[in-house]
Amino acid sequence: YSVRGGNFDENLVYVNDIEVYRPFLIRAGQQEGMSFINSDMVSSIEFSAGGFDAKYGDKMSSVLDIKYRRPTEFAGSASASLLGGSVHVEDLSGNGKFSHITGLRYKTNRYMLGSLDEKGEYNPNFMDAQTYLTYKFSNVFDVSLMGNIAQNEYNFIPQTRKTSFGTVNNAYNATVYFEGQEVDNFVTTTGAFVANYHPHEKLNLKFIASAFHSKEEETYDILGQYYLNELERDLGSDNLGDSALNIGVGTFLNHARNYLDATVYSVEHKGAYNSERHLLNWGIKVQTEKIDDQMSEWVLRDSTGYSIPYQGDKIELYSTTTTDFSMSSDRFTGYLQDTYQIPINKGSLYATAGLRAHYWSYSDELLFSPRGTLRYYPDWKANLVFHLSGGIYTQPAFYKELKDRNGVIYANPKAQRSTQVLLGTDYIFSAWDRPFKFTSEMYFKMMTNLVPYQIDNVRIRYMPDQTANGYAMGLDMKVNGEFVSGIESWASLSVMKTEEDILNDNHGYIARPTDQRFSFSVFFQDYFPGNPTLKMHLTAFYGSRLPTGPPNSERYMDVFRIPPYRRIDLGMSKVLINPDHKSYRFKPFNSIQDMWLSLEVFNLLGINNTISYLWVANNSGDMFGVPNYLTKRKLNLKLTVKF
Repeated sequence: YSVRGGNFDENLVYVNDIEVYRPFLIRAGQQEGMSFINSDMVSSIEFSAGGFDAKYGDKMSSVLDIKYRRPTEFAGSASASLLGGSVHVEDLSGNGKFSHITGLRYKTNRYMLGSLDEKGEYNPNFMDAQTYLTYKFSNVFDVSLMGNIAQNEYNFIPQTRKTSFGTVNNAYNATVYFEGQEVDNFVTTTGAFVANYHPHEKLNLKFIASAFHSKEEETYDILGQYYLNELERDLGSDNLGDSALNIGVGTFLNHARNYLDATVYSVEHKGAYNSERHLLNWGIKVQTEKIDDQMSEWVLRDSTGYSIPYQGDKIELYSTTTTDFSMSSDRFTGYLQDTYQIPINKGSLYATAGLRAHYWSYSDELLFSPRGTLRYYPDWKANLVFHLSGGIYTQPAFYKELKDRNGVIYANPKAQRSTQVLLGTDYIFSAWDRPFKFTSEMYFKMMTNLVPYQIDNVRIRYMPDQTANGYAMGLDMKVNGEFVSGIESWASLSVMKTEEDILNDNHGYIARPTDQRFSFSVFFQDYFPGNPTLKMHLTAFYGSRLPTGPPNSERYMDVFRIPPYRRIDLGMSKVLINPDHKSYRFKPFNSIQDMWLSLEVFNLLGINNTISYLWVANNSGDMFGVPNYLTKRKLNLKLTVKF
C-alpha cells in the first residue's frame, strides 16, 4: 500500500512491538499471500500516516501498530469461503496465569485468477499458523511468546491471453500463446520472546528477543508468441470490433532462477516511566541482518524475425538481471521520548518530544531523527482536538534499495530523509442523535537523498546509482459514524501531489510513481427494512491516474498515466444465530455465539482496472503497452461461526 506518496517499503508494521516483514521477491499480486496480521487475534489497531513518535522506527511514510489479544475466557471462531478458510481458538487457564490464542489460515486465489485475461492453470496456495502465548509469574512479571510460519506457493502454467485496449478511434487487440510454467515458493518464519517487568505502577521494563527468516524461490521459463491487431472502428461496418489489420507479431522468452535467503535477529529493551505530568519512553535495539541473494533473470525478444535489440550476427538479450551477493550487517538504534502537559489558562496542551538515533554498519552512517507533537484540547469546544506534528524522518536502506535493475549492488548508500510538518483536527459530534467523528490533516514533506524507483505491478525496482530530491503535499479528510443507527459507515477523500527532481539529469521535477492526485472511498452499511438480521454493505473506491512508462527506461520517460482505478464491491449477510438465540435441539448449536452467511460481489460493475503493462512491438518497431487488467466481477460465499 502507498501512504501519502510513499511506496510499500516506506511503511512500518508492528505486531506486539515486533517489526514484521514481507517476502522480498514478490513481483505480482498473484504471488501475494495473506497479510501477516490475523484479524481473528487482534485487540487494538493504531495507524499513523506521518508525523509519528520517536518510539517508532526509521521509515518515511507510516506506521501500523497492532496488538494481539490476551484471552480472558475460552472462545474461538471458524470461517470457510470460496477463497479459503480460517480457524482460531483462545483460552485462559483456571488459575489465570497462562493464556494462549492460536490461528490457522488458508487462502487460494485460483477462483479469482480465473477471471484474468491470461488463461491457464493457476495453482496458488497460501497457508499460515500463528500463536501468542503468555504466562504471568506474578503481578509484576510476565513473559510471552509469539510465533508465525507462512508458506506461499504459486504455480502457474499459462496458455493464452486475449486483451482488447485503446479507444473507439484507436482500438487494438493483442493475442498471446504461451508455453512453459512458473513455480514460486516463499516460506517465512517469525518468532519473538518478551519478558515484561512491572516493579511498580509508574515503571514498566520490557525485554524482547526476536528473529525473522525468509527463504524464497522464484523460477519460470515462459515463451510467448503474440499477434497485435488493429480492430475495425467503422461504426457502420458489420465487422465492427473484429480484427482489420495485423500490425505486429513477435516472440518473447522470460527466464528466472531467483533465490533469496534473509535472516534478521534482534534484541531490544523498552521502558516507560509515568509520573504525574510526564510519560517518559526509552528504548535501545541491536539488530543483525544476513542476506544471501542469487538472481538470474533475463528476457529475450524477437520481432518479425529479429532479436531486440538488433546486433547483426549476435543475439542480444532484451534485459538481464544478475546478482550473486551475500551481506551481513548490524544496526544499532535507540530513542528517548517524553510526553508532558504544558500548563495554560484555556484548555489543555500536551507535548511529545523525542530523539531517535540509528547506526548501520554497512553504510557507516550515524543518523539522528528529532520528532515532536503538540495536541491542544480547547475549553471553548468539547470533543475537539488540534494537533501539530513533524520532524526529520530518516530511512536507511535495508537491502532492496541497494540493488539496481540489472542486479548490481551499490555500497555506502546515504539514508533517505523526509522533513515533515502536519496539521490536523479531530472532532466528535452528533447528527440525527447519533455519534460521528470527523478527522482532517494537511501535510507537507520535503525529501532529500531519495533513491528513484519504478513500479511494475507490485515490484519496486530501485535506481541506487541516482539521487533525487522531492516533496509531497496534500489533504486527507474522513468522516465515520452511524449513518444508519447501530452500525458504522465512513467516507474519505484525499488530495495529494508528489514530485521529485533527479540530480544532474536536466529534466527538473517529474511526478513520482505514486503521484495519485485524488482518491475517494466510501463504506456504507444498512439493514434490510423490518429485518435486522439481514444486512448489506457497499464499498466504492476511486483513485486517479498513476504515472508509468516503458520498461527499463529512464525515470523522466514515465510520462504516461494508467487509467483511474474504479471499483465497487457489494456484500449481503444473514445472521443465522446471534447471542440472544434460544436453545436448539441439536446441542452443538447451543455453544455457538454467532453464525452468519455472507455473499460478496467483488468489482460489481466488472470494470477493467489496469495494474501494469505488457510492452510489445509492431512491425515498425513502435512499442505498444498492452494493459494487464486486474480481476473482473467475482462472487464469494462465506460462512462464519464464533463460539
